[in-house]
Amino acid sequence: MEPWATADQVWSAGLIFARIGAIILMLPGIGESYVPPRVRLSLALVVTLALWPMLAGVLPALPATLGGVVGWVLREVIVGLAIGAVLRSFMTALGTAGEIVSLQTTLGFSQTANPLQAQPGTTLSAFLALLGVTLVFATNTHHLFVAGMVGSYELIAPARPLVTGDFVTLAVRTLGDSFMLGVQLAGPVLVFALVFNIATGLIGRVMPQFQVFFAAAPLSVILGLSVFALSLGVAGTVFIDRYRRLAEVFASGSGGVLG
Repeated sequence: MEPWATADQVWSAGLIFARIGAIILMLPGIGESYVPPRVRLSLALVVTLALWPMLAGVLPALPATLGGVVGWVLREVIVGLAIGAVLRSFMTALGTAGEIVSLQTTLGFSQTANPLQAQPGTTLSAFLALLGVTLVFATNTHHLFVAGMVGSYELIAPARPLVTGDFVTLAVRTLGDSFMLGVQLAGPVLVFALVFNIATGLIGRVMPQFQVFFAAAPLSVILGLSVFALSLGVAGTVFIDRYRRLAEVFASGSGGVLG
C-alpha cells in the first residue's frame, strides 16, 4: 500500500475509524437495528476520510508491537461506545414519558413493535421514540453529532489518560436527567389522571349504584389522549432543546463534566 498511503497514514485512519465507527453504531437514528450494517460502516468510513486531515496530528504514532496496536484500537472503540451510549441514553426520556402516559390512560396493554428497541413496547412509547428521531434530523441536530466526533478528540484526547470517573459522572447524570425529563413531559397527563381519578372516586362514593368504571374508562382514554395531543408540541420542543444541549457538550470540545 506504500504507493497510495504510508503505514502511519493507514494506522491513523484506522484509529479514527475505530472511534467514529463505534459512535455511529450507538447514535440514535443512524445506529438503529433497522439500518443495514453496510450502510453504517460505509457512513463511518466516509466520515473517517473526511475527518482524517483534521485529526491525524493528535493521534499517537504507530506502536512497534502488536499488543500496542490492539490496545490503542480497543481504547478508541471503548471511548466511541461510551460517547454513543451517553447520546443514546437520553432518548429514554421519550420512552419513559410514553410508558407513563400509557399507564395513566389505561393503554399500557396496547403493545406494538418498537423499532428503536427491537422489542415490543407500548404504542405511545414507540410513537414518541420515532418522534424523537424525526426531531433530531428535522432540526439538524445530527450535525452536532459530527461536530461532537471532532470535539471528542479534545475532551478525550488519545494522548491523555481516560477520564473514567468524570465520564461515569456524566453518564449517571444523563440517565437521571432523562428519567426526570420523561416524567416532566408526561406531567400534563399525570395532572389530568390525578384530577380525573379523584373526580370518579367522589362520584362512586356519592352514587354507589352508578357504574363508574364503565363510564370512566372510555373518558379516561379520550380525554387523556386529548391532553397528550395538546401537549405534544411543547414536549417535542423541550426534548430537542435539552438533547441539543447534551450534544453540544461534545461538539464544543469543552464544558460539561468532562471540560
